[in-house]
Amino acid sequence: MLVLFETAAGYAVFKVLDESKLQQVDSLWKEFETPEKANKVVKLKHFEKFQDTTEALAAATALVEGKIGKSLKKVLKKVVAKEAHEQLAISDAKLGGVIKDKLNLSCVHSPAVAELMRGIRNQMESLITGLPPKEISAMSLGLAHSLSRYKLKFSPDKVDTMIVQAISLLDDLDKELNNYIMRCREWYGWHFPELGKIITDNLAYCKSVRKIGDRTNVSSSDLSDILPEEIEAEVKLAAEISMGTEVSEQDIGNIMHLCDQVIEITEYRSQLYDYLKNRMMAIAPNLTVMVGELVGARLISHAGSLLNLAKHPASTVQILGAEKALFRALKTRKDTPKYGLIYHASLVGQTTAKNKGKISRMLAAKAALAIRYDALGEDTNAEMGAENRAKLEARLRQLEEKGIRRISGTGKAMAKADKYQHKSEVKMYDPSGDSTIPSTSKKRKFEEVEEEEEEPEEPVTPVVKTKKPKKEPVTEEEAEAAAEEPPKKKKKKKDKKAEVAEEPKEEEQEVTVTEESTEKKKKKKKKKVKEEEED
Repeated sequence: MLVLFETAAGYAVFKVLDESKLQQVDSLWKEFETPEKANKVVKLKHFEKFQDTTEALAAATALVEGKIGKSLKKVLKKVVAKEAHEQLAISDAKLGGVIKDKLNLSCVHSPAVAELMRGIRNQMESLITGLPPKEISAMSLGLAHSLSRYKLKFSPDKVDTMIVQAISLLDDLDKELNNYIMRCREWYGWHFPELGKIITDNLAYCKSVRKIGDRTNVSSSDLSDILPEEIEAEVKLAAEISMGTEVSEQDIGNIMHLCDQVIEITEYRSQLYDYLKNRMMAIAPNLTVMVGELVGARLISHAGSLLNLAKHPASTVQILGAEKALFRALKTRKDTPKYGLIYHASLVGQTTAKNKGKISRMLAAKAALAIRYDALGEDTNAEMGAENRAKLEARLRQLEEKGIRRISGTGKAMAKADKYQHKSEVKMYDPSGDSTIPSTSKKRKFEEVEEEEEEPEEPVTPVVKTKKPKKEPVTEEEAEAAAEEPPKKKKKKKDKKAEVAEEPKEEEQEVTVTEESTEKKKKKKKKKVKEEEED
């Protein structure tokens, strides 16, 4: 019987000298207590050493997956095929099946074989000659690290720490560049203020200042490689009639040095942006296709790593970066934010204001899938991201066209929808339901009642005259009673108005009649008092 034994240094094939000892499985370990006893049981027939760690890793991964590697195939054909009549003891039953199918060799896997392998591993250093213990341990450690990296799909291209640092540096460079350019414009503006209004581009402005120096040199300097002809002519014309102050050569030197710094930082920023774009396409290609490299890098930086970002649900990805607004909205019980960092994605930016929330939600859902595919998937292509982006763009077109035509429905339904859209939904306010009091003012009603009563005034007066002689003796009491009577009738009138709408008109007529009668009574009483005094 032959035994195939795998080590970190290579493949070893042993010949079993005494097969009868394999039948006693429980006591087999006693045969491997010392190197001398082990050499009596098995003998090394062939050892195939690996050339480097790469070959060892390939062989180990093939064994893990139950496949025959190149080096193993070479060993089996070279050694075992010569003694095809003998059985081959192996540690993995799955591998034995593959060897039997491809090389037509009879393989054995049993508890006795497993115990034999354990014994060989225990006395490996003495059984395999020509390999020092230090070399075996170093090879084992190297293969263990390589195999761990392979299992975790670890690659130096997948390190997302570089992206986090690059996007942070890019933001810092933008802030510094803005400060430097503002300082440069303000500083040189004292000498040549018109130049800042003519040249709006910051880099072109700094290059122009670097080339011009003192404004008296504008006429002799050639700015055609920096500016268009029209702007160059405008700059030269403005230099002749400039309102700026005179400055020394030392001042100009310092300003030019600042311009050099701005130009260098701008060039470095563009270089850093290209680096970031390449790293994003290597690490998260699908996310980059969905939201762009800058937004994708900011999402990874905000989450800490690509794996952390993959653990977030789509709802969290949607509002990532707007945590302050979210907690403020929850605290004040107002509407929560619809988007965070994802707002700066091109798909969200090109939509109308009313559809931004919908698109950001859909984009976050697809981006969450893309992030998980990038972080945990084996492929590195961006097909899924491109496909999802195409779906989102189609959905965006549907939403944008929804105001013009309906997505589904018959022609009649479309026509109805158009007609309904043109109708005005403005409702006029109806003040009649505010209170039960009639909308017309009291003054108007009193005037209307007085006009109606002007005609039947004559029949009312005789009734008053008949009452007059009876109430001659007491003058003051009648006056007080007459003054108290009208408000009572008014109160009754208000109560009745709340119940019936027609009754108030009749009561108002009675009130006007009583008021007129009381006024006439007072006048007559006054006349009588005067006559009595005269008498």
